[in-house]
Amino acid sequence: MSHTARIHSVESFGAADGPGVRYVIFLQGCSMRCKYCHNPDTWDLNGGEEMSAGQLIEKALRYKAYWKADGGITVSGGEPLLQIDFLTELLKLAKENNINTAIDTSGIVFSQQKDFLKKFDTLMKYTDLILLDIKEMDSKRHKIITGHDNHNVLEMAKYLSQINKPVWIRHVLVPEYSDFDDDLKQLSEFIEKLDNVKKVEVLPYHSLGAFKWKTLGMPYDLENISPPEKGRIENAERILKIRE
Repeated sequence: MSHTARIHSVESFGAADGPGVRYVIFLQGCSMRCKYCHNPDTWDLNGGEEMSAGQLIEKALRYKAYWKADGGITVSGGEPLLQIDFLTELLKLAKENNINTAIDTSGIVFSQQKDFLKKFDTLMKYTDLILLDIKEMDSKRHKIITGHDNHNVLEMAKYLSQINKPVWIRHVLVPEYSDFDDDLKQLSEFIEKLDNVKKVEVLPYHSLGAFKWKTLGMPYDLENISPPEKGRIENAERILKIRE
């Protein structure tokens, strides 16, 4: 059965969404409501343009010459796992065309329930890399930032370690929201218990998406929050053992 999905947009030459040059597909729809989201226009599951997996692979293949050994396709969002049947078909087609595949996910829809896990395990057959955002280790702070606690996110991280699926862990560093030494130390300890983490990234908060909130008529709660200072970024990277 062929599936279609709601597509927000694509980026032909992504350089920050996995190894090498990536063709990045942003799927529509997200259940999280991150206060610093720079794509709030991806939240609505009914937005965007409807496309088939075949159409997207055909478009992506035009750029294959630029990917070289490391590049490929990254599916982001929104939250791509909300459209897991389509995502599986898309990445299966990608692997049939010898394309490296990555998924950028918040992990919020992950579940140990049998039906979801069966689909997820099938999807993992066609997935080379997961980019997993761990937004906060303190569950209450996570809920303030995103509207959800972090249970599903951490469960997904542990499950990916069990099945030894390569992962990059990403943490958005937001002053007053996710820049706390104790929480960063907890994150570091959590990562150390995982066997599959290939890279850890600190992503400094920026307000470049604030104009989208205003365009959509939505209040932007972080209006008075500045990007983290260089010293705080370096501090987070030291705690997470990215730098000496």
